[in-house]
Amino acid sequence: MAIYLVGDIQGCYSELKALLKKVAFNQEVDQLYLAGDLVARGPDSLATLRFVKSLKHSAKVVLGNHDLHLLAVYAGIKKVKEQDKLTSLLAADDVDDLMNWLAQQPLLQQIGNDNAYMSHAGISPQWNLQQAITQANFAQMKLSAVTRNYWLSAMYGEQPDDWQQAKTAEEKFRYTINSFTRMRYCYPDKRLEFYNKSAPATLTSKLDSTEKKQETLLPWYEISPTIKKSTWVFGHWAALMGNCSVPNVYALDTGCVWGKHLTMLRWHDKKTFIEQSHLKSAK
Repeated sequence: MAIYLVGDIQGCYSELKALLKKVAFNQEVDQLYLAGDLVARGPDSLATLRFVKSLKHSAKVVLGNHDLHLLAVYAGIKKVKEQDKLTSLLAADDVDDLMNWLAQQPLLQQIGNDNAYMSHAGISPQWNLQQAITQANFAQMKLSAVTRNYWLSAMYGEQPDDWQQAKTAEEKFRYTINSFTRMRYCYPDKRLEFYNKSAPATLTSKLDSTEKKQETLLPWYEISPTIKKSTWVFGHWAALMGNCSVPNVYALDTGCVWGKHLTMLRWHDKKTFIEQSHLKSAK
């Protein structure tokens, strides 16, 4: 049995299939971990969801921000964005089954039996591992319940950005969603920051509202105490292009939907495989 982990697919179905062929993936014995953002912006989100769902227990999914937004669109909470290219998916005969399946997926996966974990964006530097597991289970329970639409509505917003300020169930849920699916940088006091998507080497310090003082931003993985004791795999941050300053953290989003490439990691030997984007003009 081999374990493979793949970065953000975002509807790039043909690239995913090409990578699986390249590594001779066998769904009867192998496992495929998917780092979230299965859908949106790419040409075939519908085929991607159908295929991953068909893999059954050999597919280990974590939800990304685009996956959650799709659930909100399906529920009528948000309007579909033209650039997300979700029209055929939302009109599909099996959309109800696909959305119910998607809503059951977790925010956090342990990789095999190892002290290693995958989430879409990372782990809040304010959490230890047990807190992350507890909060991931809490959020998954809310998203898979009959009251799912209430919680999908509650997930939007950027406050609290500090775990210590999350008091209500809704605030804890929102912080959890943001930590697992939206975070890239944090402030030195470990509050979450949501706007800067650039790579650390090209980072422009964020100005505060008065534009008089610059605030330092740090990648979440540089200030998380948890990853000193465990290995982490994440997607979400295409600007990193797989480059991470911490040796036991693997960044798998390499911007396939933006014309770069899709990256797959074979777990036992950490060998990477790539498939160049099939898009002629990624936007």
